Amino acid sequence: MNLVADILGWAFIAAGSFFTVVGAFGLVRMPDLYTRLHASGVLDPFGVSLILIGLMFQAGLTLVTVKLAFLVVLLMFTSPVACHALARAALHRGVKPLLDDKGDASSKH
Repeated sequence: MNLVADILGWAFIAAGSFFTVVGAFGLVRMPDLYTRLHASGVLDPFGVSLILIGLMFQAGLTLVTVKLAFLVVLLMFTSPVACHALARAALHRGVKPLLDDKGDASSKH
């Protein structure tokens, strides 16, 4: 049973690491603030949550697992709120999203 928990734990940690790295590449490669916020606001909390779930498997049924579960819940509430606040502040400040000639969001940049 311990081997199964280790394998599941490392699988979640590896998947979370992958999504976190993809989110970091999205921060570097996206053209404007709003698409960067989307890349980091979706992939990073998901990746970190998977890492924390993997750590829960590694910890077993202990108080540490409960604390990690609280961290996952906290992350799922605070990350979207923080991204929304940043996007709203940028829009209030006058930062416009990149648009093409038709006024639509462009994917050619």
